[in-house]
Amino acid sequence: MKRKWWHGKVAYQIYPKSFQDTNGDGIGDLRGVIDHLDYLKSLGIDIIWLSPIYQSPFVDQGYDISDYYKIDEIFGTMEEFDELLAEAKKRDMYIIMDLVINHCSDQHEWFQKALKDPEGKYGDYFYFRKGKDGNPPSNYRSYFGGSAWEKVEGTDYYYLHMFAKEQPDLNWNNPEVLNELYTMINWWLDKGVAGFRIDAIINIKKDLSFPDYEPDGPDGMTGIFHMVEGVDGVGELLEDLKHTFEKYDAFTVAEVFNMKKDELEEFIGDDGHFSTMFDFSAHEMTFGDHGWYDAKKVRFDDLKKEIFHAQKECEDVGFLANIIENHDEPRGASRYLPDYLQNEDGIKLLGTISVMLRGIPFIYQGQELGMENIPFKSIDEVDDISTLDEYKVALDAGLTPEAALKAVARRSRDNARTPMQWTGEENAGFTAGTPWLRVNSNYTAINVEKETIDPNSVLNFYKKLIALRKDPEYKETVVYGALEPFMEDRHNLMAYYRKGDKTLLVVGNYQWDEQEITLPSECKKVLINNYPDMVLDGNSVKLHGYQVLVVELA
Repeated sequence: MKRKWWHGKVAYQIYPKSFQDTNGDGIGDLRGVIDHLDYLKSLGIDIIWLSPIYQSPFVDQGYDISDYYKIDEIFGTMEEFDELLAEAKKRDMYIIMDLVINHCSDQHEWFQKALKDPEGKYGDYFYFRKGKDGNPPSNYRSYFGGSAWEKVEGTDYYYLHMFAKEQPDLNWNNPEVLNELYTMINWWLDKGVAGFRIDAIINIKKDLSFPDYEPDGPDGMTGIFHMVEGVDGVGELLEDLKHTFEKYDAFTVAEVFNMKKDELEEFIGDDGHFSTMFDFSAHEMTFGDHGWYDAKKVRFDDLKKEIFHAQKECEDVGFLANIIENHDEPRGASRYLPDYLQNEDGIKLLGTISVMLRGIPFIYQGQELGMENIPFKSIDEVDDISTLDEYKVALDAGLTPEAALKAVARRSRDNARTPMQWTGEENAGFTAGTPWLRVNSNYTAINVEKETIDPNSVLNFYKKLIALRKDPEYKETVVYGALEPFMEDRHNLMAYYRKGDKTLLVVGNYQWDEQEITLPSECKKVLINNYPDMVLDGNSVKLHGYQVLVVELA
């Protein structure tokens, strides 16, 4: 593997709207990020990914961009962004932006011009097609529900939107569109951005015949992902995009679903399209057959199997970006831990399993505190467009309003978007005003201020995990060493080696009852332990319920 500057780094995702409000309007801002750089540095963070801060109507929380060159005024100014870049650089930290280039906002100047003349220059910036017999051009269901085609009033035309109707898809077959996008990317990289998290990028390639597919639901439509999976040639577009990044040695992490099985090396190999891509294998386990309402709970042994499978696939290819949660997913502490493990020790166990994997750890804001899902009292409390659609899907499937709310609440993206919990004071120290989204009521128990002074807190445990990844004595093994499963078939046990110039064993007991294991060789040193003790008799270790260890073996 070619060694790159981002290997060995630890990344942190900030959802700016919910991170820290400094002007009392209830919405987080860039000044709030600047004010907490030292906190992130103390945690051990190197790379900061900012979710979208561009000008936007916020139909999909900033993933609908109306001007790629402007900072939305709710977050601050371009001068403050430049200050953020400079302050991060002083601390040897890197800023990466969210790059949303599959689609833009319907308020973008390009689309407003396109609406006036769908057959003109700007009409070709998007996908305008005439309907068939008074119906949309094809039977695609958007990712957010409903038809992926929106009719243009007063015409026979429809435009394609794979997400919300306010997010028209950009036409990547048009060289003028590509020139606009590449010019914009260069502009941000010239400014000093270190790279990008690239949103929904697999969707840029379309089958321009837009064929119908067999319906997969009672609405007579089919998920638009079927079209994505059925078309070839996205690699050519991604390779062209890569050439823009590599001039700057930029770090890129891709959001990729629906990738074909033989494309991994093409995507993240030494000369791949991207530096890395997120491992969504655990997330994909939580999909329901028909929607969120029939999603099954994750069984730990299945989760273990998926993690090991993903690690095996990429072992000779490249690094995955390892996550527990992000802005599009509920809190991992509430999602992947059974009820009896939803405590500090269980959260530490989950964090250790993830952070010690081979790859690049991405920590989402509040994960390092053990932040949890928020209990929704009513669907009226929900902001997320996707949750509202899934609530309707559940109702249409026959669930009562109470059952539908309970079903979608487990998966709601709002769970991760509640304000960051800084203190035990009102609104968790996030704002002096009224927060845009309700603060989780557990903020008095789970917050930065309290956990900073508690040596046994989740926060200080995460600091130890990250410090181990960076420890000169172990860095070579943790970053570049092989990952090999240990006792893979043992129920409710997660154990794997990290082998390099040293041999480490990561082992976690995923149940309430004790488990006893025999170490393959002498325990030389205990590096991580979420309990105050380790019961060792020779090479035999008795693991407490939900105990996790990282040990160096002789």
